[in-house]
Amino acid sequence: MMVHFMRFAMLLLAISTVQAQEGAPWLLGFEKPAQNPIMRADSSYVFQDPITNASVHWQKADVFNPAAIVRNDTVFMLFRAEDNPAAALGGRTSRIGLAYSTDGIHFTKEPEPVLYPDKDAFRQWDSPGGIEDPRVVETEEGTYIMLYTSWNKDVARLSSATSRDLRHWEKHGPVFREAYNGKYLDIWSKSGSVVTILKDGRLIAKKINGRYLMYWGELFVNLATSSDGIRWEPMLDTDGELLQVFTPTLRDFDSHLVEPGPPALYTDQGILLLYNGKNLSGEGAGTQVAEGTYCGGQVLFDKEDPARMLARLEEPFICPDLPHEVTGQYKAGTTFIEGLVYYKGQWFLYYGTADSMVGVAVKGS
Repeated sequence: MMVHFMRFAMLLLAISTVQAQEGAPWLLGFEKPAQNPIMRADSSYVFQDPITNASVHWQKADVFNPAAIVRNDTVFMLFRAEDNPAAALGGRTSRIGLAYSTDGIHFTKEPEPVLYPDKDAFRQWDSPGGIEDPRVVETEEGTYIMLYTSWNKDVARLSSATSRDLRHWEKHGPVFREAYNGKYLDIWSKSGSVVTILKDGRLIAKKINGRYLMYWGELFVNLATSSDGIRWEPMLDTDGELLQVFTPTLRDFDSHLVEPGPPALYTDQGILLLYNGKNLSGEGAGTQVAEGTYCGGQVLFDKEDPARMLARLEEPFICPDLPHEVTGQYKAGTTFIEGLVYYKGQWFLYYGTADSMVGVAVKGS
């Protein structure tokens, strides 16, 4: 079932009015411009794979799930690209490509991927599935930190890399490799959303009490801290288990899972996390959207106690309602949000559509 555009727009307006009165900093009122989708697969891009030594059409199958950041008055997008359209969902190799734009909508791609499985110390985690679903933040010192999923087709591991120019990246491996003597190295981990603050028009990673903060996870949201943004320590509960700071809501749009989206925002009212919520199929599913659908939601945490949830937006603020968002690899429908920038007085939200293309939604300041 597709959400009717006009009905959804009216719903957003109603939510925006209510939440504005309550003082919560919800980011609402995003519109999808007519140029959507803004990026598609393209078999003309060829890359010499360092592992197989073969020429690979590295974005022949799909391009989706992008990160984004502003550098030198330009929007840079780091997108996930898959190579083999004949392979089943989850069976392809992913690499990270780079594109740039001076209007936030029309992007020019670099010819080769900037991060990919290689014959290096990280191959055991990055290959053969590849490098997936990046999120990127900038530090006060001008270093870029990318958090991505290493997929060896056995266990998904959240990994990190750093760069000074967005084109040349140094890998650092799984982010939980050292925490608690390696206890969480081999757990399934994904989707790292580092807390940022809007400063001089750019989102900058913010330290709280001397440490970076990251919301992460897939079925439920966890919190982790780090001194350098590279090596992270998950937060635990009183029983020594991973702390669940945000969990799915049965019979709602996010009844199956809640997964962090773009870098979180530190605001006067609290820490705002934009997340991806998936609806269950069958018992416990919500009726707002089709079963199995991914929509975007928002949740607010206490900035003094980032593990304490203050409020949750009860309606999704973005859902699949365009034809290409309900077809492709993931036909149940996906607007999987991962990239957010403030650019020329507007918010640009970048997302993957049905694991196949890249879309954008725009909100004025």
